[in-house]
Amino acid sequence: MPIFFQNSFSKKKEEFVPLAPREVKIYSCGVTVYDDCHVGHARSLTIFDVLKKYLEYRGYAVKLVRNITDVDDKIINKAKAEDVSFDEIRRRYIDNYYRDLKDLEIDKADFEPLATENVFYMVDHVRQLIAKGSAYEVDGDVYFSVRSFADYGRLSGQGLDEMLTAVRIEKDEKKKDPLDFALWKKAKEGEPSWKSPWGMGRPGWHIECSTMSTRYLRTETLDIHAGGRDLIFPHHENEIAQAEALTGKKFAKYWIHHGLLTIEGKKMSKSLGNFITVQDALKRYKPNVLKLFFLSAHYSSPMDFSFDALEKTKKGLQKIEEFLDKIAGARLKCVGGPLEIPVQSQKEIEGKRQEFQEVMDDDFNTAQGLAVLFELLNMGNKYLNAQETLAAAVSTADMLVELGRVLGLNLKSSEKMKDFLSQRVKILEGASPVLDMAEVEKLINERKEARLLKNFKRADEIRDYLKRRGVIVEDIEKSV
Repeated sequence: MPIFFQNSFSKKKEEFVPLAPREVKIYSCGVTVYDDCHVGHARSLTIFDVLKKYLEYRGYAVKLVRNITDVDDKIINKAKAEDVSFDEIRRRYIDNYYRDLKDLEIDKADFEPLATENVFYMVDHVRQLIAKGSAYEVDGDVYFSVRSFADYGRLSGQGLDEMLTAVRIEKDEKKKDPLDFALWKKAKEGEPSWKSPWGMGRPGWHIECSTMSTRYLRTETLDIHAGGRDLIFPHHENEIAQAEALTGKKFAKYWIHHGLLTIEGKKMSKSLGNFITVQDALKRYKPNVLKLFFLSAHYSSPMDFSFDALEKTKKGLQKIEEFLDKIAGARLKCVGGPLEIPVQSQKEIEGKRQEFQEVMDDDFNTAQGLAVLFELLNMGNKYLNAQETLAAAVSTADMLVELGRVLGLNLKSSEKMKDFLSQRVKILEGASPVLDMAEVEKLINERKEARLLKNFKRADEIRDYLKRRGVIVEDIEKSV
């Protein structure tokens, strides 16, 4: 079955056909490290992490590059405001970014290049643009000539005259045209700078992504360029101009943009007191709750973040965990036993996998993908109520966990069940009579408590009793 994406460039839903068979090269604009990541960043990171996971699930070899902008006016201004070095600010927030990534349980990209480590390649890119007549230097600054690129505005759908009305013209402006944008900025006193043919300076923001995307993905045309809708103009528009003016080739075949996140109907802002960092959110909710929430809306839609909505999401996750608790017990009954999945149940379970793939293939619809997961949850609970479909319930749970993993979710039993399973339990094949699983759980918890109280005599009595009834309990170092 083909995959379809809404291409921001063509404004149409298109069949996804990568440039090389079964290989996908994705570039996603990353963070600018002048402050801690907020929940808007968390949504973006979640969406494109799942995009990669789903394409891999569908059999593609995916290479994801996500840059880190670590030289920028905002970083320089932050350092001045705190009276610390530029390097201290960039290092602090790079470290915090990786902490947030780990705490959110989101994978690193295949490459996460720093802008400061790629200035040499940016200088070369700018030098070639000047040679081609697409850029010009004025007193140590270099600008891209927008009117030299005929297709400028195709992505955002704006004409040059329309753009011109929104441009602020400075009195001391050195640009030949108000629409032109900086590729290289002449060094100012106390700012970080690098050598270039035009003197000491630093790269503009836009040139960073054009250069690093093609360098690390080793291609002149990306399969997918991803980012937030707020980056379409001017950032992504400028990336296209810089890249295509240099190579003469299409910069990206598909553009995928996610909608923006508001906080209870308002734009996030420190001045409004609604700036919620990733760490703020994780103090109250598990990573799975945040991810379930972010994925509950289509990626292209705007989304409103509220704690009331997260509370509802939390209840949904608890239902999944409660089901997996029950399955942990039911699984014991299936070990070494003759239980088989009824044919009809097997068809129902596999049908949900097909449904999941169909909705995800249709423009990466994670909201409908999650709906399939909750349908599996309902099916699993139904199967649990009938002894003859116990194995089907276990199989349903396995698929729920598997498809959840495709969505970046680490679905598992609750903390309570983890404690219960801190002892390895095995039902001996053919043992008779086997205790009711509720009684097994009660006795195992009693044994665990006895061990904690160092009442080893009672613990041994329970272990021996269970063994006579066909239940083997082995103490292990870590929970399973």
